Amino acid sequence: MKVGFIGLGLMGQGMARNLVEKGFAVTTMAHRKRDALERLVALGASEAADPRGVAAASDIVFLCVTGSPQVEACIFGEDGILAGARPGLIVVDCSTSLPGSTEKVAAALAEAGCGFVDAPLTRTPIEAGKGTLNAIVGGSAETFAKVEPVLQAFCENIFHVGDVGAGHTLKLINNFMAMSHVAVTAEAFAACRAAGIDPQNLYDLISAGGVNSGLFQLIAGGAVEGDLERMKFAISNALKDMTYFTEFADNTSLQAAVARAIRQDFEDAVQRGYGDRMTPSMITAQYELNGLADG
Repeated sequence: MKVGFIGLGLMGQGMARNLVEKGFAVTTMAHRKRDALERLVALGASEAADPRGVAAASDIVFLCVTGSPQVEACIFGEDGILAGARPGLIVVDCSTSLPGSTEKVAAALAEAGCGFVDAPLTRTPIEAGKGTLNAIVGGSAETFAKVEPVLQAFCENIFHVGDVGAGHTLKLINNFMAMSHVAVTAEAFAACRAAGIDPQNLYDLISAGGVNSGLFQLIAGGAVEGDLERMKFAISNALKDMTYFTEFADNTSLQAAVARAIRQDFEDAVQRGYGDRMTPSMITAQYELNGLADG
């Protein structure tokens, strides 16, 4: 099986390394820097100059890029996947994308005789490196059967949740819930600081009760130890996902009042210069917003 991989970012480089190490013939291309690419080539991967070259060398092409604009550029660009595709090629979009864009991409690929599934991921770059991610897959049963053995190279759990677009829709719902935890935890820490209560006391209380979760431990557990990078997900990406979720809500006439409030929190943080920081820094953003000393 010849596998193409586009998007060697925090998640993608671990996924691609697992594909190489588990015996797949991998063709990839540079991301923002060449470091990850050169490590993969040293392991046996091949390099292509652009998405067109990746597609021409592959039976299945995985995309792990930021979102729908980047996916569409990879597909429709002058040197994009469609320019190098042949009938029978399958594209697997592991990005977090808008369902409407996903359907547009799938239709264009189908016209070229190519298959498509959306397979966004949950968990973190740590699990990407270990090969224990979760994949949420939308696509036909026939195409899913072809890609599942390849997904197993870097996934522990694979959920086939419906036809094309269902994977991205469920991922947006998942991320809405996750970013709700981030925003609520950040506001709760600010409330403690405003009341003169050490946030460590809140952490201890929640950790011993029903509100505790793995996500709370990533956000708050690191924060009480002075580590605001334990959850490797940027605030700018969180805003992108919340924007996608509210666009999805608009398209389905969903009220989504909570989601809109959370999106506003992330918008405020990005506007105040927090976009490149990891999501636990929403705590610091809340301290600043409320005029509370950080420390």
